[in-house]
Amino acid sequence: MLDPGPLRAAALGHAGRGWHVFPLRPDNRPVDPDHPKKPAFPDHAEDRCPGTDPRCRDRHTGWEPRATCDPARIVRAWQRTPYNVGIACGPAGLVVIDLDRPKSRAGGPAGRDGLTVFTDLCREHGQPVPDDTFTVATGRGGRHLYFTHPAGPPLRNTQGDRGGLGPLIDTRAHGGYVVAPGSTARGRAYRVLNDRPPAGLPDWITTLLRPAEVAEPRKVQGDFSAYRRGTYVRAAVERTLDRLGDARPGGRNFALYIAAVSLGQLAAGGALAEADVYEALTPTAHAVGLAERETARTIRSGLLAGARNPRRVA
Repeated sequence: MLDPGPLRAAALGHAGRGWHVFPLRPDNRPVDPDHPKKPAFPDHAEDRCPGTDPRCRDRHTGWEPRATCDPARIVRAWQRTPYNVGIACGPAGLVVIDLDRPKSRAGGPAGRDGLTVFTDLCREHGQPVPDDTFTVATGRGGRHLYFTHPAGPPLRNTQGDRGGLGPLIDTRAHGGYVVAPGSTARGRAYRVLNDRPPAGLPDWITTLLRPAEVAEPRKVQGDFSAYRRGTYVRAAVERTLDRLGDARPGGRNFALYIAAVSLGQLAAGGALAEADVYEALTPTAHAVGLAERETARTIRSGLLAGARNPRRVA
């Protein structure tokens, strides 16, 4: 068994910065390549909690509330086992931008990696790459850029361009964690590249990551032809927009598709025109953070599906 001392020292060092840490599974080269990136405790899901874990006696306690800066707890946790170190971003007050490398030799979009995609994004917004911050090289050659969490509502995790910054770019904030430097995955080390305090998350990136918090989904506006057909149709449209506006990150594109299918059935039955469906759904889709091209494509797909099952209004 490897000496847990270096990993214990790494955990204590991160906690000394005020970053809440918790044990990840040891890097013992299992078949599962993500094994050393997964929490060591608890060893069960919430829906299968047996209540025998001392931390779960009253209710299930996941990895995030177990994360700590308490040196005594950290020493006990890493006393005998060389656990990798996880940093709980929410309690630590961090937002980490994960610039990944493509998992195949073919590369990512147009052969690019996450750093290239992020550099292009910064250029598109007329901003410098904000790399003068605490930076970690990942085991696969990617980058973790650490930032302090901005004031305001908590940011959540994003993945790729699903509410995030683009392909091969993930973000970790409340509800997320990162593998800390000092850890290894399949023998490859996570190491510090720029050892300085995390910079504040740039405002323009905060805006991109928080579209649903700053924009109120629009309700039905105007009195275009669809709604003169009766209160039933108007109520149906308003309910559909409410559900779309309440969709959670990661599920908003699917919620838009379901909304377009539902209204597409009414359009196929003659109660709406297709143009009315676009007019009704597009503002709310944009308000919850969906891009223009993605919105138009998803509405079109939903209309085609809805047309296969027309719904007629008497």
